[in-house]
Amino acid sequence: MSLILYNTLTRHKEPFTPINPDRVMMYCCGVTVYDDCHLGHARSYMVWDVLRRYLQWRGYRVHYVQNFTDIDDKILNRARAEGRTMQAVSDRYIASYFRDIRRLNILDAHDYPRVTEHIGAIHQLIQTLERQGYAYESDGDVYYNVRQFAEYGKLSGRRLEHMQAGAGGRVDPDDPDRKKRNSFDFALWKSAKPGEPASESPWGMGRPGWHIECSAMIRARLGETIDIHGGGGDLVFPHHENEIAQSEAVTGQPLARYWLHNGMVTVGGEKMSKSLGNFTTIRALLDGQWSDYPQPVDPMGIRLFVLQAHYRKPLDFTPKAIAAAEKGWQTLNAALTAELLSHELPVDALDAESVRRFQSAMDDDLNTAAALAVLFELAKSIQREVNLRTHQSTQYLSDRQLSITWQTLKQLACILGLEARQEPTASSPDSSLDLDIAWVEKLLHQRQAARQEKRYAESDRLRAELQAAGITVIDRPGGKTEWHRA
Repeated sequence: MSLILYNTLTRHKEPFTPINPDRVMMYCCGVTVYDDCHLGHARSYMVWDVLRRYLQWRGYRVHYVQNFTDIDDKILNRARAEGRTMQAVSDRYIASYFRDIRRLNILDAHDYPRVTEHIGAIHQLIQTLERQGYAYESDGDVYYNVRQFAEYGKLSGRRLEHMQAGAGGRVDPDDPDRKKRNSFDFALWKSAKPGEPASESPWGMGRPGWHIECSAMIRARLGETIDIHGGGGDLVFPHHENEIAQSEAVTGQPLARYWLHNGMVTVGGEKMSKSLGNFTTIRALLDGQWSDYPQPVDPMGIRLFVLQAHYRKPLDFTPKAIAAAEKGWQTLNAALTAELLSHELPVDALDAESVRRFQSAMDDDLNTAAALAVLFELAKSIQREVNLRTHQSTQYLSDRQLSITWQTLKQLACILGLEARQEPTASSPDSSLDLDIAWVEKLLHQRQAARQEKRYAESDRLRAELQAAGITVIDRPGGKTEWHRA
């Protein structure tokens, strides 16, 4: 069986074939850090977390990069309102991001580049675009000349003549001074306005446009062509379309072989967003502060809510749907934590038919709903056996069959990031106590050895163990590993 993914670029499902046979380079557009994350963000990062976990389970070595946009009008407005710097606001909400997203058992990316770390790379990319005739300077601003890129619109399906017709001769609200040659040209560099933070550039003081940031960070951290570029469906146009135009004009190579986009979380049929004011933060859900559901929601219940729908489809957010997902998690969790099985020894086999059905579902463009059906069948089989043995002193499955069923459920659930929470043990430090540096260094050493020996499953397990203790592990070029406590 081969993994099949829906490629937004071709509008078809395609067999997944990475550039390198055993390695996958994957990038996802991250958050603009000016506020707490909401459930729409959680869905996107949960989807790519499951894709990453599944690729790793299939034997690929995944290098996953997710950026932070830490310079933006929204951050600037928040900084002004609070009387703080943009960096202080960004740092605050980056910390908030990690605090919230980890509670949902989303693995840390291998690298989290920030826009402010790549200003030089952005300058270089814009200068190259200028030299090649794709960009032009206009009174301190630099714009991308969309007409110069013949394939513009290939991702979104939009055509320039339609965009031109839709403009109707009106003044572009983003260009009141008429600096652009065409209304659909977009900014690569924006000249500084009075009182705004800015940096020096070949075009004067200013800051980068949004779209050029991801192009520069991908090129700096992953190279000219990556395997998978992910993001929300709302990013197809203009953000991802513009990324393609910028990057491919310079390199002449595809920016990404597979473009994947998740559907939106909706509320009453409308996209959940901060601009509409219909959003619910991750923290409010987890802490019982959502007015329509005033009780804490189990993080695994939220994962189950997200994964019960296909990732490309809209997901309607209602109290009833959350309650149903929590009930479903209780069923799975009861099987995963059954007292009868708490001392079972691992077996050297899994239920082959369950694994086959699970893989068949996931290979079909990450059909997590069908994959969950396999998990529920395993859970119900376990609960039925537990009830027989506990209440009727009889059994249907042998001890080995029961262990195989349980181990299969645990492994397949883990691929979806569904894990029963365990209390701290002597082998892992309590986050409320002083950090055991020696313990961290020991696990990092073990992880480095596992990576060198290409035992990637063990490497990822050690990363997850460190992450559960609040440790962020960052792999730098040249084999260097850094870590810090969240």
